[in-house]
Amino acid sequence: MRRGGFTLVEMLVALFVFGLLAAAGAAVMGSTLTSQSAVKSRVERFADFQRLRATLRADLAQAAPRHTRDTNGTPAGIAFVGGDAWGDNKERLFVVVRRGWENPDKAARPSLQYVEYRLSGGRIERRVRAALDGTALGPPQVLLDGVEAGQVAFLHQGAWQGSWKGQSGIELPRAVRLDLTVRGIGPVTQLFLTAGDER
Repeated sequence: MRRGGFTLVEMLVALFVFGLLAAAGAAVMGSTLTSQSAVKSRVERFADFQRLRATLRADLAQAAPRHTRDTNGTPAGIAFVGGDAWGDNKERLFVVVRRGWENPDKAARPSLQYVEYRLSGGRIERRVRAALDGTALGPPQVLLDGVEAGQVAFLHQGAWQGSWKGQSGIELPRAVRLDLTVRGIGPVTQLFLTAGDER
């Protein structure tokens, strides 16, 4: 007649089964956490990209044909500079003066803002001046990093050009195209209309 309780063999079998279940549960949990981390990283990457797109769209849609002066007081020959127009700046994407600069503090300044975009060290940077004329560029605002390649083009009379320095009295291109290869996203082409009017 058997006494109450478990035999040693039964206890070992139970512990073995419990160990298998615990190992499987730990593997599933680890896989879930890894997947969650990867998804979070990818979502954050797309969020950064969408912020870049929104900022570019806002700046280019409000482009104004307003000439500026540099820190020496020298007037700019054109209002909009695109790409490496004179072979002097390979990092520059474009320079634009935009309308609609918000002024919630009612500061004594215009609603126009000087904005410069660069692709430097794998990062797209946006820099602005505190005033339109005679002031230096402020610190860079990094909009997107991990940019492996980038190229900009400008639409004029139905043709894309690799740089822009004004055409036939027209200050602004009709549109701007930005071709990027972004780590974690891949190749992306973006098109932005400007306030330019080819008449």
